[in-house]
Amino acid sequence: MGDLDVSGRLRAEGLAPGTWRNGPGDVYAAHRHGYDKVIVCVQGSITFGLPGRAGTIPMEAGDRLELPAGVDHDAVVGPAGVVCLEAHLPAGQLGSDPVRRAAGTW
Repeated sequence: MGDLDVSGRLRAEGLAPGTWRNGPGDVYAAHRHGYDKVIVCVQGSITFGLPGRAGTIPMEAGDRLELPAGVDHDAVVGPAGVVCLEAHLPAGQLGSDPVRRAAGTW
């Protein structure tokens, strides 16, 4: 799944995605945001943890995560690094629970 394909799909939804990338094994400590986020893994892999909630959310190329504002999350980048597209929405647009949409289902 190419970066341009995903970017165009997100823009067609009225989103304005930006790109970020991290190297293998990079870690994000637990934090939260005051806005909703849509994240699409374009290349590599990343696993989001949800402190205070059950489970983790593993993502590979093509997977999409809809992460509501105020949800505590951390992340660990996979062994090949990761490239993601991310768009922000006003808080409250995505409900209250994170939703992972597998590649090919959104």
